[in-house]
Amino acid sequence: MSSALPTTHTALTVPEVMEALSLSRFKVYDLIRSKQLRSIKIGRCRRVPADSLRAFIEDQLEEAA
Repeated sequence: MSSALPTTHTALTVPEVMEALSLSRFKVYDLIRSKQLRSIKIGRCRRVPADSLRAFIEDQLEEAA
């Protein structure tokens, strides 16, 4: 697992996901829009549950194999 993934957070901000995956803001929102990366909205804030990020990474690894 990536060491960039904060271990104390249960939900990550978009910038934290950007850093963990080394992706642009646009690409992270594109993954959210396409439902490849699950997220929740609290008020105006978008959060990605850490489990959803781990599941996304696992799915990508399975597809690559």
